[in-house]
Amino acid sequence: MRLLTIILILAHVAACVTTPMGRKQLNLFPESEMAKMGLSAYEELKKNSPLSGDEDVISYVRCVSNAITNELEGSYANTIWEVNVFKDDTANAFALPGGKIGVHTGLLKVAVNQDQLATVLGHEVAHVLARHGNERVSTQFATKTGLDVVAAISGEPSPEKSTLLGLLGAGAQFGILLPYSRLQESEADLIGIDLMAKAGFDPRESVELWRNMGKGGGGQPPEFMSTHPSHSTRISDLQERMEKAMTHYDQARIQKKTPNCS
Repeated sequence: MRLLTIILILAHVAACVTTPMGRKQLNLFPESEMAKMGLSAYEELKKNSPLSGDEDVISYVRCVSNAITNELEGSYANTIWEVNVFKDDTANAFALPGGKIGVHTGLLKVAVNQDQLATVLGHEVAHVLARHGNERVSTQFATKTGLDVVAAISGEPSPEKSTLLGLLGAGAQFGILLPYSRLQESEADLIGIDLMAKAGFDPRESVELWRNMGKGGGGQPPEFMSTHPSHSTRISDLQERMEKAMTHYDQARIQKKTPNCS
């Protein structure tokens, strides 16, 4: 009963938390705790997943990442982001609380230029800015396995540990893929396209990126059966946001923000 009372109090306070898009969300954990979880998850990934040793590729990915993260404000402006490239053929990337970014080598076959890579990295960083990981861990804590999930991050390999890695957004390497909800994905798309444009990357390439994803991903289940928006829905949403993103892009060019990552 005491634990339930604490949860209810925290949930009431958390109801006042909103995403950058203005949506109320459940955030039960302080950002310092989420950063610890992100760091532990990232160390686990580096221990169990091979890292690329290609210095040219690493330099290219970090160039794009740095341009994106340099645009962050508030507490995130002081975050030193660690960026690594993982040898993995899947077209994937992730960002974790605490300033951790991972890019799979397979993504570079789909995101064929700096602007398309910036689309993905802006999207992943947007998940962190919108505290989507906190929201998912909080929901799990409040409704399912509770404290066992929180404690699992520092323990031995277990289903609970894999679940937490998945909730943070980095569970695919451990055989558990927990996609963000369609709502969270859509928020990250819109926050991300603004972020990449502010950094001087061409937001129009976001549409081309998702067209590439559609070509490379093969068949896709109907949207109502998936937690992810369909490629066509994402493209439509991005096109609706394009006018605002182009305003940010034009302003960035005026400010001489012209990334040249290659």
